[in-house]
Amino acid sequence: MSDARLSVLKTYKLYVGGKFPRSESGRVYEVSDSKNRWLANAPLASRKDARDAVVAARKAFGGWSGATAYNRGQILYRVAEMLEGRRDQYVAEVADAEGLSKAKAAAQVDAAIDRWVWYAGWTDKIAQVVGGGNPVAGPFFNLSSPEPTGVVTVLAPQESSFLGLVSVVAPVIATGNTAVVIASQKSPLPALSLGEVLATSDLPGGVVNILSGRTAEIAAPLAAHQDVNAIDLTGADEELAKELEIAAADNLKRVLRPQPVDGVDWSATPGTDRMTAFLETKTVWHPTGALGASGSSY
Repeated sequence: MSDARLSVLKTYKLYVGGKFPRSESGRVYEVSDSKNRWLANAPLASRKDARDAVVAARKAFGGWSGATAYNRGQILYRVAEMLEGRRDQYVAEVADAEGLSKAKAAAQVDAAIDRWVWYAGWTDKIAQVVGGGNPVAGPFFNLSSPEPTGVVTVLAPQESSFLGLVSVVAPVIATGNTAVVIASQKSPLPALSLGEVLATSDLPGGVVNILSGRTAEIAAPLAAHQDVNAIDLTGADEELAKELEIAAADNLKRVLRPQPVDGVDWSATPGTDRMTAFLETKTVWHPTGALGASGSSY
Protein backbone atom coordinates (compact mmCIF):
# COMPACT_ATOMS: atom_id res chain seq x y z
CA MET A 1 0.00 0.00 0.00
CA SER A 2 1.39 3.40 -1.00
CA ASP A 3 2.03 6.00 1.67
CA ALA A 4 1.22 8.78 -0.78
CA ARG A 5 -2.04 10.57 -0.10
CA LEU A 6 -3.82 13.76 -1.00
CA SER A 7 -4.22 16.23 1.83
CA VAL A 8 -7.77 17.23 2.75
CA LEU A 9 -8.16 20.93 2.02
CA LYS A 10 -10.32 22.85 4.44
CA THR A 11 -13.53 24.43 3.22
CA TYR A 12 -14.00 27.67 5.13
CA LYS A 13 -17.59 28.72 5.77
CA LEU A 14 -19.47 31.56 7.39
CA TYR A 15 -20.65 31.24 10.98
CA VAL A 16 -24.25 32.38 11.35
CA GLY A 17 -26.77 31.39 14.00
CA GLY A 18 -24.52 28.65 15.34
CA LYS A 19 -24.29 26.98 11.93
CA PHE A 20 -21.77 27.01 9.10
CA PRO A 21 -23.48 28.03 5.86
CA ARG A 22 -21.81 28.85 2.60
CA SER A 23 -22.69 32.28 1.27
CA GLU A 24 -26.20 32.22 -0.17
CA SER A 25 -24.71 33.79 -3.29
CA GLY A 26 -22.44 30.80 -3.82
CA ARG A 27 -19.48 33.18 -4.20
CA VAL A 28 -15.96 32.71 -2.85
CA TYR A 29 -12.74 34.67 -3.15
CA GLU A 30 -9.10 33.66 -3.01
CA VAL A 31 -7.14 34.32 0.16
CA SER A 32 -3.34 34.55 -0.17
CA ASP A 33 -0.50 34.79 2.31
CA SER A 34 1.97 37.63 2.62
CA LYS A 35 3.99 36.20 -0.28
CA ASN A 36 0.92 36.02 -2.51
CA ARG A 37 0.66 32.25 -2.26
CA TRP A 38 -2.85 30.79 -2.32
CA LEU A 39 -4.12 29.65 1.09
CA ALA A 40 -7.82 28.95 0.65
CA ASN A 41 -11.10 30.11 -0.79
CA ALA A 42 -13.19 32.10 1.68
CA PRO A 43 -16.93 32.78 1.39
CA LEU A 44 -17.78 36.09 -0.24
CA ALA A 45 -20.74 37.08 1.91
CA SER A 46 -23.68 38.98 0.42
CA ARG A 47 -26.25 41.47 1.68
CA LYS A 48 -28.60 38.52 2.28
CA ASP A 49 -25.97 36.83 4.48
CA ALA A 50 -25.66 40.07 6.45
CA ARG A 51 -29.42 40.26 6.98
CA ASP A 52 -29.52 36.61 8.05
CA ALA A 53 -26.77 37.31 10.58
CA VAL A 54 -28.77 40.19 12.09
CA VAL A 55 -31.83 37.95 12.43
CA ALA A 56 -29.72 35.35 14.23
CA ALA A 57 -28.12 37.98 16.49
CA ARG A 58 -31.51 39.45 17.43
CA LYS A 59 -32.94 36.01 18.17
CA ALA A 60 -30.02 35.25 20.50
CA PHE A 61 -30.04 38.61 22.27
CA GLY A 62 -32.80 37.90 24.79
CA GLY A 63 -31.22 34.75 26.16
CA TRP A 64 -27.66 36.08 26.16
CA SER A 65 -28.44 39.45 27.73
CA GLY A 66 -30.71 37.73 30.24
CA ALA A 67 -28.03 35.28 31.35
CA THR A 68 -26.21 36.04 34.56
CA ALA A 69 -22.94 37.91 34.19
CA TYR A 70 -21.23 35.04 36.00
CA ASN A 71 -22.53 32.55 33.43
CA ARG A 72 -21.31 34.73 30.55
CA GLY A 73 -17.90 34.79 32.21
CA GLN A 74 -17.86 30.99 32.44
CA ILE A 75 -18.65 30.69 28.75
CA LEU A 76 -15.99 33.19 27.72
CA TYR A 77 -13.47 31.30 29.81
CA ARG A 78 -14.51 28.10 28.03
CA VAL A 79 -13.74 29.82 24.73
CA ALA A 80 -10.22 30.49 26.00
CA GLU A 81 -9.86 26.85 27.00
CA MET A 82 -10.86 25.71 23.52
CA LEU A 83 -8.51 28.20 21.88
CA GLU A 84 -5.67 26.88 24.00
CA GLY A 85 -6.37 23.38 22.74
CA ARG A 86 -6.16 24.54 19.12
CA ARG A 87 -3.21 26.84 19.66
CA ASP A 88 -0.98 25.26 17.00
CA GLN A 89 -3.67 25.66 14.33
CA TYR A 90 -4.05 29.35 15.09
CA VAL A 91 -0.30 29.92 15.19
CA ALA A 92 -0.05 28.51 11.65
CA GLU A 93 -3.03 30.54 10.39
CA VAL A 94 -1.82 33.80 11.93
CA ALA A 95 1.73 33.26 10.64
CA ASP A 96 0.38 32.77 7.11
CA ALA A 97 -2.11 35.63 7.36
CA GLU A 98 0.27 38.25 8.69
CA GLY A 99 3.63 37.05 7.36
CA LEU A 100 4.99 36.48 10.85
CA SER A 101 7.56 34.03 12.13
CA LYS A 102 6.19 31.11 14.12
CA ALA A 103 7.48 32.65 17.36
CA LYS A 104 5.83 36.02 16.70
CA ALA A 105 2.59 34.36 15.60
CA ALA A 106 2.62 32.27 18.77
CA ALA A 107 2.96 35.45 20.84
CA GLN A 108 -0.08 36.92 19.05
CA VAL A 109 -2.16 33.79 19.67
CA ASP A 110 -1.14 33.58 23.32
CA ALA A 111 -2.09 37.24 23.79
CA ALA A 112 -5.48 36.58 22.14
CA ILE A 113 -6.18 33.68 24.48
CA ASP A 114 -5.18 35.82 27.45
CA ARG A 115 -7.51 38.53 26.18
CA TRP A 116 -10.47 36.13 26.31
CA VAL A 117 -9.58 35.28 29.91
CA TRP A 118 -9.27 38.99 30.73
CA TYR A 119 -12.76 39.78 29.44
CA ALA A 120 -14.19 36.64 31.04
CA GLY A 121 -13.13 38.10 34.37
CA TRP A 122 -14.83 41.43 33.64
CA THR A 123 -18.35 40.13 32.93
CA ASP A 124 -19.52 40.28 36.55
CA LYS A 125 -17.45 43.33 37.53
CA ILE A 126 -18.20 45.98 34.91
CA ALA A 127 -21.56 46.81 36.53
CA GLN A 128 -19.76 47.76 39.74
CA VAL A 129 -17.49 50.14 37.82
CA VAL A 130 -20.10 51.96 35.73
CA GLY A 131 -23.18 51.55 37.92
CA GLY A 132 -24.09 52.30 41.51
CA GLY A 133 -26.21 54.35 43.84
CA ASN A 134 -26.52 58.07 43.18
CA PRO A 135 -26.94 60.62 46.00
CA VAL A 136 -30.16 62.63 45.72
CA ALA A 137 -31.70 65.37 47.86
CA GLY A 138 -34.87 63.56 48.81
CA PRO A 139 -36.32 60.35 50.24
CA PHE A 140 -35.40 58.24 47.23
CA PHE A 141 -33.09 55.46 46.17
CA ASN A 142 -31.50 56.41 42.84
CA LEU A 143 -29.73 53.45 41.26
CA SER A 144 -27.95 53.27 37.90
CA SER A 145 -27.09 49.98 36.23
CA PRO A 146 -25.63 49.14 32.81
CA GLU A 147 -27.56 47.21 30.18
CA PRO A 148 -26.37 45.92 26.79
CA THR A 149 -27.16 48.03 23.74
CA GLY A 150 -28.35 45.13 21.57
CA VAL A 151 -27.09 43.88 18.20
CA VAL A 152 -23.64 45.28 17.38
CA THR A 153 -21.92 45.18 14.00
CA VAL A 154 -18.15 44.86 14.39
CA LEU A 155 -15.70 45.64 11.59
CA ALA A 156 -12.64 43.70 12.67
CA PRO A 157 -9.16 45.21 12.21
CA GLN A 158 -7.75 44.60 8.75
CA GLU A 159 -4.15 43.91 9.77
CA SER A 160 -4.38 42.10 13.12
CA SER A 161 -6.22 39.01 11.96
CA PHE A 162 -6.65 37.29 15.32
CA LEU A 163 -5.52 39.31 18.34
CA GLY A 164 -7.17 42.46 16.98
CA LEU A 165 -10.28 40.44 16.15
CA VAL A 166 -10.56 39.05 19.67
CA SER A 167 -9.91 42.51 21.12
CA VAL A 168 -12.99 43.96 19.40
CA VAL A 169 -15.36 40.97 19.65
CA ALA A 170 -14.87 39.83 23.26
CA PRO A 171 -15.85 43.14 24.92
CA VAL A 172 -19.04 43.34 22.89
CA ILE A 173 -20.35 39.96 24.01
CA ALA A 174 -18.92 40.12 27.54
CA THR A 175 -21.50 42.76 28.47
CA GLY A 176 -24.47 40.90 26.97
CA ASN A 177 -24.62 42.23 23.42
CA THR A 178 -24.74 40.00 20.36
CA ALA A 179 -22.45 40.60 17.40
CA VAL A 180 -22.31 40.48 13.62
CA VAL A 181 -18.60 40.43 12.81
CA ILE A 182 -17.04 41.32 9.47
CA ALA A 183 -13.67 39.58 9.33
CA SER A 184 -10.52 41.15 7.89
CA GLN A 185 -10.99 41.21 4.13
CA LYS A 186 -7.36 40.34 3.44
CA SER A 187 -6.88 37.79 6.23
CA PRO A 188 -10.25 36.24 7.17
CA LEU A 189 -9.17 32.66 7.88
CA PRO A 190 -8.36 32.98 11.61
CA ALA A 191 -11.75 34.65 12.13
CA LEU A 192 -13.61 31.91 10.27
CA SER A 193 -11.76 29.29 12.32
CA LEU A 194 -12.80 31.14 15.47
CA GLY A 195 -16.39 30.28 14.59
CA GLU A 196 -15.52 26.58 14.96
CA VAL A 197 -14.31 27.23 18.51
CA LEU A 198 -17.34 29.34 19.43
CA ALA A 199 -19.66 26.62 18.19
CA THR A 200 -18.17 24.13 20.66
CA SER A 201 -17.73 26.47 23.63
CA ASP A 202 -21.24 26.62 25.12
CA LEU A 203 -21.78 30.01 23.44
CA PRO A 204 -25.40 30.07 22.24
CA GLY A 205 -25.83 30.15 18.48
CA GLY A 206 -26.30 33.66 17.14
CA VAL A 207 -24.39 35.46 19.90
CA VAL A 208 -21.47 35.86 17.49
CA ASN A 209 -21.93 35.66 13.72
CA ILE A 210 -18.89 35.86 11.45
CA LEU A 211 -18.96 37.02 7.82
CA SER A 212 -16.09 37.23 5.34
CA GLY A 213 -15.82 39.09 2.08
CA ARG A 214 -15.58 42.68 0.92
CA THR A 215 -15.79 44.86 4.02
CA ALA A 216 -17.54 47.77 2.32
CA GLU A 217 -20.09 45.53 0.59
CA ILE A 218 -21.13 43.80 3.81
CA ALA A 219 -20.89 46.82 6.10
CA ALA A 220 -23.14 49.11 4.05
CA PRO A 221 -26.40 47.19 4.59
CA LEU A 222 -25.52 46.55 8.23
CA ALA A 223 -24.89 50.23 8.95
CA ALA A 224 -28.30 51.04 7.48
CA HIS A 225 -30.11 48.07 9.07
CA GLN A 226 -32.92 49.19 11.38
CA ASP A 227 -32.43 46.24 13.74
CA VAL A 228 -28.73 46.89 14.34
CA ASN A 229 -28.22 49.02 17.43
CA ALA A 230 -24.52 49.88 17.25
CA ILE A 231 -21.48 49.63 15.01
CA ASP A 232 -17.74 49.44 15.67
CA LEU A 233 -15.85 50.94 12.72
CA THR A 234 -12.36 49.74 13.68
CA GLY A 235 -11.80 47.95 10.38
CA ALA A 236 -13.01 50.79 8.14
CA ASP A 237 -10.78 53.30 6.39
CA GLU A 238 -11.55 57.00 6.69
CA GLU A 239 -13.74 57.22 3.58
CA LEU A 240 -15.77 54.11 4.37
CA ALA A 241 -16.16 55.11 8.02
CA LYS A 242 -17.71 58.43 7.01
CA GLU A 243 -20.24 56.70 4.74
CA LEU A 244 -21.15 54.20 7.43
CA GLU A 245 -21.56 56.89 10.09
CA ILE A 246 -24.06 58.69 7.86
CA ALA A 247 -26.01 55.46 7.29
CA ALA A 248 -25.89 54.61 11.00
CA ALA A 249 -27.48 57.93 11.95
CA ASP A 250 -30.80 56.87 10.43
CA ASN A 251 -31.82 54.89 13.52
CA LEU A 252 -29.43 56.61 15.95
CA LYS A 253 -27.00 53.71 16.25
CA ARG A 254 -24.19 53.96 18.76
CA VAL A 255 -21.00 54.41 16.71
CA LEU A 256 -17.50 53.58 17.88
CA ARG A 257 -15.39 55.60 15.48
CA PRO A 258 -12.17 54.16 14.07
CA GLN A 259 -8.99 55.17 15.80
CA PRO A 260 -5.52 55.31 14.21
CA VAL A 261 -4.44 51.67 14.11
CA ASP A 262 -0.91 51.98 12.73
CA GLY A 263 1.45 50.59 15.32
CA VAL A 264 -1.33 49.71 17.77
CA ASP A 265 -0.18 47.27 20.42
CA TRP A 266 -3.25 45.07 20.60
CA SER A 267 -1.60 43.04 23.37
CA ALA A 268 -1.64 46.02 25.76
CA THR A 269 -4.26 46.01 28.50
CA PRO A 270 -7.26 47.58 26.76
CA GLY A 271 -9.15 49.09 29.67
CA THR A 272 -12.94 49.20 29.81
CA ASP A 273 -13.64 51.58 26.92
CA ARG A 274 -14.77 48.91 24.45
CA MET A 275 -17.17 47.46 26.99
CA THR A 276 -18.72 50.76 28.02
CA ALA A 277 -19.05 51.87 24.37
CA PHE A 278 -21.93 49.43 23.94
CA LEU A 279 -23.69 49.76 27.27
CA GLU A 280 -26.76 51.81 28.11
CA THR A 281 -27.34 53.16 31.63
CA LYS A 282 -30.72 52.50 33.23
CA THR A 283 -31.54 54.66 36.24
CA VAL A 284 -34.33 53.71 38.63
CA TRP A 285 -35.89 55.95 41.30
CA HIS A 286 -37.62 54.37 44.28
CA PRO A 287 -39.08 56.09 47.35
CA THR A 288 -37.45 55.14 50.62
CA GLY A 289 -40.45 56.10 52.75
CA ALA A 290 -40.43 58.03 56.01
CA LEU A 291 -40.82 56.33 59.38
CA GLY A 292 -42.30 58.33 62.25
CA ALA A 293 -42.25 62.00 63.17
CA SER A 294 -38.48 61.99 63.58
CA GLY A 295 -38.12 61.67 59.79
CA SER A 296 -35.96 58.58 59.96
CA SER A 297 -36.15 56.44 56.87
CA TYR A 298 -35.00 53.15 55.43
